[in-house]
Amino acid sequence: MRLRRLLGVTAAGALAASGVALSVGLPANGTPPRPAKYSLVGIHKIKHVIVIMQENRTFDEYFGRFPGAAGIPAGVCVPDPLNGGCIKPYVDHHDANQGGPHGNADGIADIAGGKMNGFVARAELHCKGVKPCPTDVMGYHVGSDIPNYWAYARNFVLNDHLFESVNSWSAPSHMYEVSAWSATCKHPANPMTCVGTPSPATRSLTNPVPFGWTDLTWLLNKHHVRWGYYNEIGAPDIWNPLPGFVDVHQDGQTGNVQPLGNFFTQASSGSLPAVSWIAPNSADSEHPAALISRGQAYVTRIINAIMRSPDWSSSAIFLTWDDWGGFYDHVVPPVIDSQGYGIRVPAMVISPYARQGFIDHQGLSYDAYLRFIEDDFLGSARLNPATDGRPDPRPDVRETRTGNMMLDFNFGQMPRPPLILNPCPATTLIPKPPPMCNGTVALHTASWGDS
Repeated sequence: MRLRRLLGVTAAGALAASGVALSVGLPANGTPPRPAKYSLVGIHKIKHVIVIMQENRTFDEYFGRFPGAAGIPAGVCVPDPLNGGCIKPYVDHHDANQGGPHGNADGIADIAGGKMNGFVARAELHCKGVKPCPTDVMGYHVGSDIPNYWAYARNFVLNDHLFESVNSWSAPSHMYEVSAWSATCKHPANPMTCVGTPSPATRSLTNPVPFGWTDLTWLLNKHHVRWGYYNEIGAPDIWNPLPGFVDVHQDGQTGNVQPLGNFFTQASSGSLPAVSWIAPNSADSEHPAALISRGQAYVTRIINAIMRSPDWSSSAIFLTWDDWGGFYDHVVPPVIDSQGYGIRVPAMVISPYARQGFIDHQGLSYDAYLRFIEDDFLGSARLNPATDGRPDPRPDVRETRTGNMMLDFNFGQMPRPPLILNPCPATTLIPKPPPMCNGTVALHTASWGDS
């Protein structure tokens, strides 16, 4: 594949000048390339990594028309078996969307052996053969709908080949976010009884299911690295997996799972931990049918708080979405192992050291976030049963099989200033969002499940 296709002429020149390896991208057959080797020089300028994970969107739905990105190709028309014919991608300005089913079986059906044409048929299942059966899974948004997200992409880094780590729904995706695995354990006190599955037993306040395998906080605690998992009031348990992990309790670190309000306080005082994960409640999550405008406002307020913080100059924000929500995407996910990857999701890197206006085409997953954290704070120690001191039967070391987020940084540049945005910008979303985007972050109490 030509360098122009992979990186673009301007980005390629910048990378060549910086000495960063250029062997990135995905071949046409979707097989993940061998991750390139990158120098870690400068990584320790990042003292705070913040992972913000929203819900249920695809790259094509949010960035399918972003200039220079691997967006929606011409001529796409996905079969509509119930109503006949096919449906082409179309601009959808609605603030609330419906989406489609998004479990493991749905992901397999949507991917359709690499044809990427099962989305409409799967979304129509709820109609049980009764017409008419409208769906919006082929709709996509444009920059005027989500101007803040496009502003971050234009000014920092847009990852256009980041895939959900697991081909499944929210709960296993959030498990991968913190542990690079999804499993069910016969005897959770014994990690060796865990068996990998993209459809694990989940936990709730009324049905706690302990997770016995090892998550990243085990290594963070072992290396005396501060971390926090911050939940907005009302965040569902399935988006908050760490209280279910046995090792978090063994380490006495359940108190590190805390309200989002604490994150704002720590950002303001310049006392953020080394690693932060942030989970929304349902109203701010962008999970259909939650309002996009409200989710964008919530994310913008969090990013503004980081940018106003004394910690901004040493921070890296990884912003992504947890699964595809049933919406269309045209890129065939690489097969990394029996559980993934899943369908492509939006992702951005926001940092004073992020490359400006760079589109990263290398194959990535949430595992790359763990890899960056491990390289930065843990001396590149991995969640590896052979070395981490708490073996479990995971089949691979996922962090070594993904691309490297180091490509998205230029640690030789002067730290870039904040980009403070209005949480409630003018948009073309319909109906017009209210002036305060329907609420204030960290105060909502609504809650729902996932499907």
